[in-house]
Amino acid sequence: MTKLKRILAAVCAAAMVMAFAACDSKDTASDAAESTQSSVAASADENKATADEAAGEIKLSTDGKLVMATNASFPPYEYYENEKIVGIDAEVAELIAQKLGVELEIKDMEFGSIIGAVQTGAVDMGMAGMTVTEDRLKTIDFSDSYATAVQVVIVKEDSEIASVDDLEGKTVGVQENTTGDIYASDDLGEENVKRYNKGNDAVAALASGVVDAVIIDNEPAKSFVAANDGLKILETSYADEEYAIAVSKDNKALTEAINKALAELKADGSLDAIVEKYIPAE
Repeated sequence: MTKLKRILAAVCAAAMVMAFAACDSKDTASDAAESTQSSVAASADENKATADEAAGEIKLSTDGKLVMATNASFPPYEYYENEKIVGIDAEVAELIAQKLGVELEIKDMEFGSIIGAVQTGAVDMGMAGMTVTEDRLKTIDFSDSYATAVQVVIVKEDSEIASVDDLEGKTVGVQENTTGDIYASDDLGEENVKRYNKGNDAVAALASGVVDAVIIDNEPAKSFVAANDGLKILETSYADEEYAIAVSKDNKALTEAINKALAELKADGSLDAIVEKYIPAE
Protein backbone atom coordinates (compact mmCIF):
# COMPACT_ATOMS: atom_id res chain seq x y z
CA MET A 1 0.00 0.00 0.00
CA THR A 2 1.35 3.38 -0.91
CA LYS A 3 1.82 6.14 1.60
CA LEU A 4 -1.08 8.08 0.05
CA LYS A 5 -3.44 5.10 0.30
CA ARG A 6 -2.47 4.59 3.94
CA ILE A 7 -3.30 8.21 4.70
CA LEU A 8 -6.66 7.98 2.91
CA ALA A 9 -7.51 4.77 4.73
CA ALA A 10 -6.72 6.37 8.09
CA VAL A 11 -8.85 9.39 7.28
CA CYS A 12 -11.79 7.19 6.27
CA ALA A 13 -11.44 5.06 9.38
CA ALA A 14 -11.39 8.16 11.58
CA ALA A 15 -14.45 9.55 9.83
CA MET A 16 -16.34 6.30 10.38
CA VAL A 17 -15.43 6.25 14.08
CA MET A 18 -16.62 9.82 14.46
CA ALA A 19 -19.87 9.03 12.64
CA PHE A 20 -20.54 5.99 14.83
CA ALA A 21 -19.65 7.99 17.92
CA ALA A 22 -22.00 10.78 16.89
CA CYS A 23 -24.82 8.35 16.27
CA ASP A 24 -24.19 6.60 19.57
CA SER A 25 -24.07 9.90 21.41
CA LYS A 26 -27.29 11.01 19.78
CA ASP A 27 -29.04 7.74 20.61
CA THR A 28 -27.76 7.85 24.19
CA ALA A 29 -28.89 11.45 24.64
CA SER A 30 -32.26 10.59 23.15
CA ASP A 31 -32.62 7.60 25.46
CA ALA A 32 -31.60 9.71 28.45
CA ALA A 33 -34.09 12.42 27.52
CA GLU A 34 -36.87 9.89 27.10
CA SER A 35 -35.95 8.30 30.43
CA THR A 36 -35.97 11.69 32.15
CA GLN A 37 -39.32 12.59 30.62
CA SER A 38 -40.76 9.26 31.70
CA SER A 39 -39.47 9.75 35.24
CA VAL A 40 -40.90 13.25 35.44
CA ALA A 41 -44.24 12.08 34.06
CA ALA A 42 -44.32 9.14 36.46
CA SER A 43 -43.46 11.43 39.36
CA ALA A 44 -46.17 13.88 38.33
CA ASP A 45 -48.71 11.07 38.04
CA GLU A 46 -47.68 9.74 41.43
CA ASN A 47 -47.94 13.16 43.05
CA LYS A 48 -51.35 13.73 41.47
CA ALA A 49 -52.55 10.34 42.64
CA THR A 50 -51.31 11.09 46.15
CA ALA A 51 -53.03 14.48 46.13
CA ASP A 52 -56.24 13.00 44.80
CA GLU A 53 -56.10 10.26 47.40
CA ALA A 54 -55.53 12.76 50.20
CA ALA A 55 -58.37 14.94 48.99
CA GLY A 56 -60.73 11.99 48.85
CA GLU A 57 -59.65 10.24 52.02
CA ILE A 58 -62.15 10.26 54.88
CA LYS A 59 -60.32 10.41 58.19
CA LEU A 60 -62.06 8.77 61.16
CA SER A 61 -60.93 8.98 64.76
CA THR A 62 -61.64 5.26 65.22
CA ASP A 63 -61.36 2.66 62.46
CA GLY A 64 -64.75 1.42 61.32
CA LYS A 65 -66.67 3.97 63.40
CA LEU A 66 -68.24 7.38 62.89
CA VAL A 67 -67.92 9.03 66.31
CA MET A 68 -70.48 11.75 67.00
CA ALA A 69 -70.36 14.21 69.88
CA THR A 70 -73.64 15.51 71.31
CA ASN A 71 -75.26 16.93 74.41
CA ALA A 72 -78.08 14.50 75.14
CA SER A 73 -80.38 16.88 76.99
CA PHE A 74 -81.97 18.56 73.99
CA PRO A 75 -85.20 16.72 73.11
CA PRO A 76 -86.36 15.83 70.52
CA TYR A 77 -82.96 16.14 68.82
CA GLU A 78 -81.01 14.12 71.40
CA TYR A 79 -82.03 12.70 74.75
CA TYR A 80 -81.86 9.49 76.77
CA GLU A 81 -84.45 6.77 76.51
CA ASN A 82 -83.46 4.35 79.24
CA GLU A 83 -79.69 4.06 78.66
CA LYS A 84 -79.74 4.86 74.95
CA ILE A 85 -79.37 8.25 73.26
CA VAL A 86 -82.22 8.73 70.80
CA GLY A 87 -83.73 11.61 68.85
CA ILE A 88 -83.62 13.30 65.46
CA ASP A 89 -79.86 13.82 65.43
CA ALA A 90 -79.17 10.27 66.61
CA GLU A 91 -81.30 8.74 63.84
CA VAL A 92 -79.95 11.01 61.10
CA ALA A 93 -76.39 10.21 62.21
CA GLU A 94 -77.17 6.49 62.13
CA LEU A 95 -78.29 6.70 58.50
CA ILE A 96 -75.21 8.73 57.58
CA ALA A 97 -72.99 6.09 59.19
CA GLN A 98 -74.76 3.35 57.24
CA LYS A 99 -74.14 5.19 53.98
CA LEU A 100 -70.45 5.50 54.90
CA GLY A 101 -70.36 1.76 55.70
CA VAL A 102 -69.32 2.23 59.33
CA GLU A 103 -70.77 1.90 62.81
CA LEU A 104 -72.10 4.93 64.71
CA GLU A 105 -70.80 5.75 68.17
CA ILE A 106 -72.33 8.62 70.16
CA LYS A 107 -70.45 10.43 72.92
CA ASP A 108 -72.42 12.57 75.36
CA MET A 109 -70.61 15.68 76.61
CA GLU A 110 -71.22 19.28 77.62
CA PHE A 111 -72.37 21.38 74.69
CA GLY A 112 -69.42 23.74 75.09
CA SER A 113 -66.96 20.86 74.63
CA ILE A 114 -68.31 19.64 71.28
CA ILE A 115 -66.54 22.10 68.99
CA GLY A 116 -63.18 21.47 70.67
CA ALA A 117 -63.64 17.71 70.35
CA VAL A 118 -64.40 18.08 66.64
CA GLN A 119 -61.56 20.52 66.05
CA THR A 120 -58.94 18.27 67.66
CA GLY A 121 -60.18 15.09 65.97
CA ALA A 122 -61.25 13.43 69.23
CA VAL A 123 -64.60 12.87 67.50
CA ASP A 124 -65.55 12.93 63.83
CA MET A 125 -68.55 15.22 63.94
CA GLY A 126 -70.84 17.14 66.25
CA MET A 127 -74.65 17.02 66.15
CA ALA A 128 -76.52 18.76 68.93
CA GLY A 129 -79.02 21.11 67.37
CA MET A 130 -76.02 23.22 66.39
CA THR A 131 -76.46 26.44 64.45
CA VAL A 132 -73.91 27.76 61.96
CA THR A 133 -72.39 31.03 63.19
CA GLU A 134 -69.50 33.17 61.96
CA ASP A 135 -67.53 32.57 65.15
CA ARG A 136 -67.92 28.79 64.92
CA LEU A 137 -66.86 28.83 61.26
CA LYS A 138 -63.50 30.25 62.33
CA THR A 139 -62.55 26.92 63.91
CA ILE A 140 -64.71 24.23 62.28
CA ASP A 141 -66.63 23.48 59.08
CA PHE A 142 -70.33 22.70 58.81
CA SER A 143 -72.32 20.41 56.59
CA ASP A 144 -75.35 21.54 54.65
CA SER A 145 -78.36 22.32 56.83
CA TYR A 146 -80.56 19.37 57.80
CA ALA A 147 -83.18 21.10 60.01
CA THR A 148 -84.69 24.50 60.67
CA ALA A 149 -85.37 25.78 64.16
CA VAL A 150 -86.75 28.72 66.08
CA GLN A 151 -85.40 30.20 69.31
CA VAL A 152 -88.27 30.99 71.69
CA VAL A 153 -88.79 32.43 75.15
CA ILE A 154 -90.20 30.45 78.08
CA VAL A 155 -91.76 32.38 80.96
CA LYS A 156 -94.08 31.68 83.87
CA GLU A 157 -97.77 31.78 83.01
CA ASP A 158 -98.31 34.84 85.21
CA SER A 159 -95.19 36.66 83.97
CA GLU A 160 -95.34 40.33 83.02
CA ILE A 161 -93.14 39.44 80.02
CA ALA A 162 -95.51 39.36 77.06
CA SER A 163 -93.06 39.63 74.14
CA VAL A 164 -89.35 39.61 73.41
CA ASP A 165 -89.37 43.40 73.74
CA ASP A 166 -90.12 42.99 77.45
CA LEU A 167 -86.87 41.09 78.13
CA GLU A 168 -84.75 44.21 78.54
CA GLY A 169 -83.48 44.44 82.10
CA LYS A 170 -84.71 40.93 82.94
CA THR A 171 -82.59 37.98 84.03
CA VAL A 172 -82.57 35.33 81.32
CA GLY A 173 -81.45 31.71 81.62
CA VAL A 174 -79.71 29.96 78.73
CA GLN A 175 -77.79 26.78 77.98
CA GLU A 176 -74.13 27.73 77.92
CA ASN A 177 -72.46 28.20 74.50
CA THR A 178 -75.69 27.76 72.55
CA THR A 179 -77.01 30.35 70.12
CA GLY A 180 -79.56 31.28 72.78
CA ASP A 181 -76.59 32.20 74.97
CA ILE A 182 -74.94 34.16 72.13
CA TYR A 183 -78.11 36.06 71.17
CA ALA A 184 -79.10 36.90 74.74
CA SER A 185 -75.60 38.05 75.68
CA ASP A 186 -75.42 40.32 72.63
CA ASP A 187 -78.96 41.70 72.94
CA LEU A 188 -79.47 41.90 76.69
CA GLY A 189 -75.95 42.19 78.07
CA GLU A 190 -73.75 39.67 79.87
CA GLU A 191 -74.90 40.93 83.26
CA ASN A 192 -78.47 39.84 82.53
CA VAL A 193 -77.66 36.29 81.40
CA LYS A 194 -77.30 33.22 83.61
CA ARG A 195 -75.70 30.19 81.96
CA TYR A 196 -76.43 26.54 82.69
CA ASN A 197 -74.82 23.34 81.44
CA LYS A 198 -78.19 21.89 80.41
CA GLY A 199 -81.37 23.40 79.07
CA ASN A 200 -83.52 21.72 81.71
CA ASP A 201 -81.34 23.28 84.43
CA ALA A 202 -82.19 26.72 83.02
CA VAL A 203 -85.89 25.80 82.99
CA ALA A 204 -85.66 24.60 86.59
CA ALA A 205 -84.14 27.97 87.50
CA LEU A 206 -87.12 29.68 85.83
CA ALA A 207 -89.62 27.51 87.70
CA SER A 208 -87.95 28.35 91.01
CA GLY A 209 -87.80 32.08 90.27
CA VAL A 210 -84.03 32.40 89.86
CA VAL A 211 -84.43 33.77 86.32
CA ASP A 212 -87.31 35.61 84.64
CA ALA A 213 -87.21 33.80 81.30
CA VAL A 214 -85.36 31.14 79.31
CA ILE A 215 -84.28 31.43 75.67
CA ILE A 216 -84.02 28.05 73.97
CA ASP A 217 -84.97 26.12 70.82
CA ASN A 218 -88.69 25.71 70.24
CA GLU A 219 -88.84 21.91 70.22
CA PRO A 220 -86.98 21.36 73.52
CA ALA A 221 -89.03 24.26 74.90
CA LYS A 222 -92.24 22.32 74.19
CA SER A 223 -90.90 19.30 76.07
CA PHE A 224 -89.76 21.37 79.04
CA VAL A 225 -93.07 23.25 79.30
CA ALA A 226 -95.02 19.99 79.08
CA ALA A 227 -92.96 18.60 81.95
CA ASN A 228 -93.25 21.70 84.18
CA ASP A 229 -96.61 23.13 85.25
CA GLY A 230 -97.02 26.89 85.27
CA LEU A 231 -94.77 27.66 82.29
CA LYS A 232 -95.59 28.86 78.77
CA ILE A 233 -93.87 29.79 75.51
CA LEU A 234 -94.27 33.33 74.17
CA GLU A 235 -96.04 33.52 70.83
CA THR A 236 -93.35 35.72 69.27
CA SER A 237 -90.13 33.91 68.32
CA TYR A 238 -86.73 35.21 69.37
CA ALA A 239 -84.69 34.07 66.33
CA ASP A 240 -84.86 31.75 63.32
CA GLU A 241 -81.94 29.47 62.49
CA GLU A 242 -80.79 26.30 60.74
CA TYR A 243 -78.99 23.28 62.16
CA ALA A 244 -75.94 21.65 60.57
CA ILE A 245 -73.26 19.07 61.41
CA ALA A 246 -69.90 20.24 62.73
CA VAL A 247 -66.79 18.71 61.09
CA SER A 248 -63.08 19.44 61.38
CA LYS A 249 -61.57 21.78 58.80
CA ASP A 250 -58.91 19.08 58.25
CA ASN A 251 -61.50 16.55 57.13
CA LYS A 252 -62.99 18.03 53.96
CA ALA A 253 -63.68 14.57 52.53
CA LEU A 254 -65.90 13.70 55.50
CA THR A 255 -67.85 16.94 55.11
CA GLU A 256 -68.40 16.11 51.42
CA ALA A 257 -69.47 12.56 52.27
CA ILE A 258 -71.92 13.84 54.91
CA ASN A 259 -73.38 16.36 52.45
CA LYS A 260 -73.83 13.60 49.87
CA ALA A 261 -75.57 11.41 52.45
CA LEU A 262 -77.83 14.27 53.57
CA ALA A 263 -78.79 15.01 49.96
CA GLU A 264 -79.77 11.37 49.48
CA LEU A 265 -81.74 11.31 52.74
CA LYS A 266 -83.60 14.46 51.68
CA ALA A 267 -84.28 13.09 48.20
CA ASP A 268 -85.69 9.74 49.36
CA GLY A 269 -87.80 11.26 52.17
CA SER A 270 -85.88 9.63 55.03
CA LEU A 271 -84.96 12.94 56.65
CA ASP A 272 -88.54 14.22 56.60
CA ALA A 273 -89.76 10.91 58.05
CA ILE A 274 -87.37 11.18 60.99
CA VAL A 275 -88.39 14.78 61.74
CA GLU A 276 -92.09 13.87 61.43
CA LYS A 277 -91.57 10.99 63.87
CA TYR A 278 -90.37 13.33 66.60
CA ILE A 279 -92.14 16.56 65.55
CA PRO A 280 -95.53 15.62 64.10
CA ALA A 281 -97.05 18.21 61.79
CA GLU A 282 -99.71 20.22 63.60
